[in-house]
Amino acid sequence: MSGDERYVLEGFAVPEELGRVHDLLGRVSADHPEVDPTDLMLFETAVMEIAGNVVEHGLPPGEVRWRLAVRVTGEQIEADLRDTGHEFSADFGKPMPGVDAESGRGLPLASAVLDQLELARVDEGNHWRLARHLRP
Repeated sequence: MSGDERYVLEGFAVPEELGRVHDLLGRVSADHPEVDPTDLMLFETAVMEIAGNVVEHGLPPGEVRWRLAVRVTGEQIEADLRDTGHEFSADFGKPMPGVDAESGRGLPLASAVLDQLELARVDEGNHWRLARHLRP
């Protein structure tokens, strides 16, 4: 597959759509057998965590639309996730919570497995940028 191929998913950021995100990432994996399975698994974990946060915390609930675009290049796998929700403020320096915590692991986990995790407010929406460098 070409490194310029993009995998795109658009819709509402609701729990039922998380299965479609998982399916999209499965297609990426199937189309790119050259990518180390560990890199794909860790990238998928991070994308699912961030997508889950958008579903869970996106405001107004049930009305947030999103667009996820994933691309594999020779050097990395990357995702752009844009949503129309209210502004979200992420604390990327927050440590992993204790074992008894019931929430708060998504951002620290995604940060730990990615080489790039950014969030910006753009055009009345949130823009997440995720990237993981591929092992040779």
